[in-house]
Amino acid sequence: MTSPDPDGQLAEQLLRLTRRVHRIQKHHLERRELGITPAQSRLLRTLAHYPSPPRMADLAERLEVVPRAVTTLVDGLEAGGTVRRVPDPANRRVIRIELTDAGRTALRELHAARRAAAEEILAPLEDEQRAVLGQLLDTLVDGAVAPPCRHTVG
Repeated sequence: MTSPDPDGQLAEQLLRLTRRVHRIQKHHLERRELGITPAQSRLLRTLAHYPSPPRMADLAERLEVVPRAVTTLVDGLEAGGTVRRVPDPANRRVIRIELTDAGRTALRELHAARRAAAEEILAPLEDEQRAVLGQLLDTLVDGAVAPPCRHTVG
């Protein structure tokens, strides 16, 4: 008889939740008919956090993908009018990527779609449960080691 594997069970639950989150977000994106894939959405969100237009290499590094993947994403977004390539004013050989007005509008729609997906996913939880989940997720995201839980039986 094998012993239970609680960490393996947690890992499986996290993977199932991640797939569910992606599925629900994709559904909400499709309902808004933005024509933006989840990968393009991630690039737009990343691009919005730069104080000045980044190079494609900067985006690739931030997204942790190969530069060719960013080129493909930018090509699709540029065709949709949400980003544009612009020459670097200091070095005309360097190309930077910037959001267009349509890109900023798309970001607002993407934010609304993500919020709707989050509301759907979190609907079964009470406010206190959401707060605890938020703390647990912060711990996992930050990689901090939490002190062991001390449960009392009684």
